[in-house]
Amino acid sequence: MNQLKSGTILSYINILVTNATGIFVTPFIINSLGDSEYGVYTLIGAFVGYLSVLDLGLNNATIRFVALYRVEKDKRAEENFLSISFLIYSILVLLIMVGGIIFYLNTNTLFGTTLTTVELEKAKIMLTILIVNIAITIPGGIFAAICTGYEQFVYPRLLTLIKTIVRTIMIFVILNQGADALGIVILDSIMNLFFIVGTAWYVFKVLKVKIKLHEYKFYYVKEIFQYSFWIFLFGLIYQFQWRTGQVVLGTNTNTVTVAIYGVGVMLGIYFTTFGNVINGLLLPKAIRNIHEGMDGEQLTQQMIRVGRISLILLLYVFGAFLLSGREFVFLWVGETYRDSWLIALLIMAVYILPMSQGFGHAVLEAKKLVRFKTLSFLIFCTIGIIAGAWLSYHYGALGMVSGVSRTVFIAKCNEHLLSQSSWLECSAVFQANIFDNQFTFYCSIGYRALFEQFFGDQLVLFYAV
Repeated sequence: MNQLKSGTILSYINILVTNATGIFVTPFIINSLGDSEYGVYTLIGAFVGYLSVLDLGLNNATIRFVALYRVEKDKRAEENFLSISFLIYSILVLLIMVGGIIFYLNTNTLFGTTLTTVELEKAKIMLTILIVNIAITIPGGIFAAICTGYEQFVYPRLLTLIKTIVRTIMIFVILNQGADALGIVILDSIMNLFFIVGTAWYVFKVLKVKIKLHEYKFYYVKEIFQYSFWIFLFGLIYQFQWRTGQVVLGTNTNTVTVAIYGVGVMLGIYFTTFGNVINGLLLPKAIRNIHEGMDGEQLTQQMIRVGRISLILLLYVFGAFLLSGREFVFLWVGETYRDSWLIALLIMAVYILPMSQGFGHAVLEAKKLVRFKTLSFLIFCTIGIIAGAWLSYHYGALGMVSGVSRTVFIAKCNEHLLSQSSWLECSAVFQANIFDNQFTFYCSIGYRALFEQFFGDQLVLFYAV
């Protein structure tokens, strides 16, 4: 089994283990810490999380340029690129530390009226540790990016799986020994350091990667940021695209509606995370294919092969949620959140086809054509948020998601047209693949509906789980 297939399987296992452990560990943490201390833990984590956006798309840039220099067999350019990247990361670490110090100095101003004196002191300690953690984790992520650029997917994902399992076990151990939220923060920092050291060892000892500054010119920095900035902006837009809806609903509805929308978006994001597992591994392959001189028709055939697998998986998950998601939501969070199922369903439906065409996105990145895509996404998302805000006055959470999701769909169609005009020819083969997968999808729905007549709610519960 090659690295791509093994890495994909391990990525799905990681998602399964992470979600499963989260379901079981989170209630235990809340019961052990208490509602008040758990609130402090999540509050500080959320504030520090804003500093993590300072990655500026450099990890994705590392994957692209390392993969490019690797297929070109230009070790000197690779070494020079990595050394300049580390110089840029050094500046980012300083910015993170400055931002962290500003947060620290204003802790009393921000939380003085909501936290007790003891909670404030604990929050400051956690803030300090988490800032140092972020300052190490962001530049440390370059080693995992190098592994991806070398198409070595198994080791980093295996290490991530081990880290998740060990962290879960250790949380049970330290909390049973009387540890508090500070203990969890320290544990997470140690586990992140373990992952970084492990990937760094693999990069230097196994892959034999060297980092050496042969020459420094501003041109190199400019070239890196001409690519990474648009990747960073795209990721930022994606994050704010769904979080802004909760803020809008908070201003013109009530907290219950915000919670319903939040649960639906969370389920939709779980689906997109699942669907993007394969897509996150395709950039090095796209760069290699382009370097080998593949034309539009050959790249289309590659897209068909990858898209077929993605589409089958996505349609099965979507079909299961379409038929049993409502019952799952009722069992999980209660009947109050019945609209969360519709919100999640709409998000899933919008993203199915775009995610199955992830190889096209990788080709756009490989050809540095993400600028137009990002700007169009920004325009359509802005229109979607405005439309969703207007609709939310009349239809609440469903109106908000309707406005946002429709413009997202238009933006994705626009992205597809860009891919088509750049290098793709929509072939009858790809259309046949979609038809075959949809036929299987509808057959599975009929199969499930037939058996529900005989087994009723027991089968619904099985599908929900």
